[in-house]
Amino acid sequence: MKSHHKILYYNLLTSCKLHDHLADINEEATEMYEQLVERLAKAENITEQLKAENQMLWVQRMNSIRIRVTEIVINELIFV
Repeated sequence: MKSHHKILYYNLLTSCKLHDHLADINEEATEMYEQLVERLAKAENITEQLKAENQMLWVQRMNSIRIRVTEIVINELIFV
C-alpha cells in the first residue's frame, strides 16, 4: 500500500485509521479466499473421496486452486 497508494496510505496513517483499514482488507481477503477455494474445488469435483483415494492428486489439484485464488485475491483486493 505504501508504494502503490501513497496518498491513501498517508491519509489513513495521519488519521489513525491505517490499522483498521488493513484489518478490514485482511478480513475481506480471507473470506474471499476461502469462498473461492471452496467454489473452485466444488466446480472441479475435488472431494473428500478423491482425498481418500488419491492424496497426491488431491494435493496437486488443491495447490493449483490455492495458487490461482491467491492471484485473484491479490489482484482484486490488494493491488486495486
